[in-house]
Amino acid sequence: MAKTILAVDDSASIRQMVSFTLKSAGYEVVEAVDGQDGLDKAKTRNIHLVLTDQNMPRMDGLTLIKNLRALPQYASSPILMLTTESSDAMKSQGRAAGATGWLVKPFDPQKLIEVVRKVIG
Repeated sequence: MAKTILAVDDSASIRQMVSFTLKSAGYEVVEAVDGQDGLDKAKTRNIHLVLTDQNMPRMDGLTLIKNLRALPQYASSPILMLTTESSDAMKSQGRAAGATGWLVKPFDPQKLIEVVRKVIG
């Protein structure tokens, strides 16, 4: 059974690239257009890994992570930030919110697959 990854990004082109990359590596991908959409979708299905952008309308990535961590089923699930934000301050906020790791856009598809495999197999 394929592991399911939730890809949360307000950019349709980024969602398509992430989805294409991960599906080609054998993962099932659920797409969400912003943090609120991501949270709603995470509550209705079993997600093995969340990949989220930071800067989005309605709910940003850090708020999404905090909301997911408050849910028992996501208390220890891997959550990776995939964002253009690369400052140490933002990474610290990400760790404090509960992010498992950090990838900077634009991403290398092979590196994304390697990181995902390392985190969820």
